[in-house]
Amino acid sequence: MRNEFLTQIQKDFPITQRPFKEIAKELNSSEDEVLNLYKKLKEEKIIRQTSAIFDTKSLGYKSSLVAFKVKDTQKASKFINTHPGVSHNYERDNIFNLWFTIATEPNSSLGLEKTIELMAQKVDAIDYIILPTKKMFKIKVQLDLTGKRDSKERLSKHKKIDIDLDDADIELIKFLQQDIEPNYEPFDKLIKALGIDYKALQERANRFKQAGVMRRFASILYHKRAGFNANAMVVWSVDEDKEEELAKKAASFSAVSHCYLRPTYPNWPYSLFTMIHGKSKDEVREVVEQIKDEIKPFYYNYLYSTKEFKKQRIEYFSPKFKEWEEQFS
Repeated sequence: MRNEFLTQIQKDFPITQRPFKEIAKELNSSEDEVLNLYKKLKEEKIIRQTSAIFDTKSLGYKSSLVAFKVKDTQKASKFINTHPGVSHNYERDNIFNLWFTIATEPNSSLGLEKTIELMAQKVDAIDYIILPTKKMFKIKVQLDLTGKRDSKERLSKHKKIDIDLDDADIELIKFLQQDIEPNYEPFDKLIKALGIDYKALQERANRFKQAGVMRRFASILYHKRAGFNANAMVVWSVDEDKEEELAKKAASFSAVSHCYLRPTYPNWPYSLFTMIHGKSKDEVREVVEQIKDEIKPFYYNYLYSTKEFKKQRIEYFSPKFKEWEEQFS
């Protein structure tokens, strides 16, 4: 049941009064057994966090992947990680050896580019490139621990509704982005704090999903502890006239969790970015070979992560963003 449970809660964790009871029904188990399993997997640091996964752009934030070339990745990462909008930060085996994602809030006084420029100055970066998303084709970190998933999957698109976030929405977002506590009614504190009932909570959460503000409410895992010991950012140089068609093909592979088109530079010719997860480097290479056969790139490159300096969800609508800018700008 363990692997089925972990695979299930990465797809969707129910926002209900007794979510573990609902999951137990799907797994032909009991609420106590499922809740105890969840607690155990949290203690073993296999489950990292269970909370809402929001879309940064839909919340009005500007974001980008950034690559720095620095002398000392450990030292540079200490400063970069102080920014509350840095969610991921890795050392990778490339001439650009420090890779991080950063978001700046809608009313940022510095803005995205100036924030990155300031960071580069503070850490004495030798060189850097800013790689914002031109087009996103897939973002779906769902590790298959059952081995039952097909190697290819159909990519679905949903028509989004338009919404304007009000103060009540922002307060709800602040609560939904927090890691849930492992108990029978993990949303009880939220319900009481906001003075709403479960029906209203579900309706508003569904509204966030329909608008694309919230991708899903789910668990994320510590990949290596879950058995996925290899992950590579694989970048591809492809025909510019066919890059969208080729990106769709790459995104259709189940082992690909992220697929984006990003800008190129004279010193960086790769426009197609894929993140590929596997239980071993051989497994990752096998997927890469299959993608290569389909998209026929000019050339491509593996960027394996050699150190993880930061990986956490962004805390949206936090005063920490303004505090950081006041301290360092």
